[in-house]
Amino acid sequence: MWYQTKKKLKHPLVEQFQSSYAVDRHLAQEDIAGSIAYASALKGVGVLSGKEALSIRKNLARLKSRMGGKKLSVEDIHTAVEVKLTGLMGAGAMKLHTGRSRNEQVALDERLYLKKEIGLIQKAVTGLQSALVKSAQKYIGVVMPGYTHLQQAQPILFSYYLMSWFFALERDKGRLADCHKRLDVCPLGSGALAGNAYRINRHKLARQLGFGGVSDNALDAVSDRDFMLETLSGGAILMTHLSRLCEDLIIWSSAEFGFVELAEGLATSSSLMPQKHNPDALELVRGKTGRVCGNLVSLLTVMKGLPTGYNKDMQEDKEPVFDTVRTAKECLQILALAVNTMRIFPARMNEDINSFIYATDLADYLVKQGVPFRQSHTIISKLVHYALSQEQPLMSLKLAKFKRFSRLFEDDVYKIFNPIKSVESKDSYGGTSTNAVNKQITTAIKLLSFKS
Repeated sequence: MWYQTKKKLKHPLVEQFQSSYAVDRHLAQEDIAGSIAYASALKGVGVLSGKEALSIRKNLARLKSRMGGKKLSVEDIHTAVEVKLTGLMGAGAMKLHTGRSRNEQVALDERLYLKKEIGLIQKAVTGLQSALVKSAQKYIGVVMPGYTHLQQAQPILFSYYLMSWFFALERDKGRLADCHKRLDVCPLGSGALAGNAYRINRHKLARQLGFGGVSDNALDAVSDRDFMLETLSGGAILMTHLSRLCEDLIIWSSAEFGFVELAEGLATSSSLMPQKHNPDALELVRGKTGRVCGNLVSLLTVMKGLPTGYNKDMQEDKEPVFDTVRTAKECLQILALAVNTMRIFPARMNEDINSFIYATDLADYLVKQGVPFRQSHTIISKLVHYALSQEQPLMSLKLAKFKRFSRLFEDDVYKIFNPIKSVESKDSYGGTSTNAVNKQITTAIKLLSFKS
């Protein structure tokens, strides 16, 4: 025969190793909701009488406040609910598992959980976006050096910088919305892999549980963890954005920059050095990003070699998702608090602007005189190198020196060395001028009003 009866090994280490209850107990409310809906579906096909279905639903509702405790020796949350329900109503509870598999239960619970949590993450993203917009409105006239390669590049409005993160976060919110669309599919009624033998009304089940549709193939439904991978991917990208924003604020809060100061509590003192004001909270966000990115790689690695159908490996899908969801919400709230409470130093930002940041404006000056940009770029590059060799800022050079590089320079060249003038010249849509940034703020307020 191709099978044989095996001796069952009952050992506490094995039982503990195989149990997922310590992790998936957090899905208790989702599992109960799925069971309540399934009881109604079984009543609809005559497996349960009206009285039996009502009793099961009532006792499941009683369990809502009793589930999720840490100390329970069961394999998983599904078994825990069944054991507790049986304890409340006896053998009548045993009919509830008719035609149902834990394979579909876990897929259902995870989808219900993420439908709720994605909305909460989006709300936290909106909170940070609101803080950015509020600060952008407050500091609309403040100019700072803009950077590429961490080298001064061109003057920009500080509000322009803040709004750049608003729109990055808007993409994060869009990715989460896309995740929600694809996970809004009910797998209940899929059985272990081949479907349900009792002809339950799956579409009615889906509506009762708040889903927009049902899975089209039972085997795919119990095998699928794409919705979790997408959520982890969206979470990793979101956290990467938060980490980069933190990096900017950490650098700018240093003595070398002195652009911003974090509120007490978000920055803490050293245990040894009294003068220190360490940006601990932002460093933690930056550090936690590594773990969140690792969560995505972790589940991808679990899924990459699995044969079709449910496999026990998939029990490892919950910890990375729970961790990413919790971490993302916490970090978004911390950053919203940081942005709302940070102090900025406009004078320090302005005085830090060096004269060479206007090199592109000088090139544009010559272009307006009819010089091709590539030629203009070469002229200004030579001018910059000359000023550096003389250890002089560009605006200190005499007009005669400018004319050595191009006869087109006139007295009005000195008007270029003005941060406000430079900023206001970038008035195209999406630029850093006051007008352009105000348009961005207006767009942002409309997006926040529409999404809230």
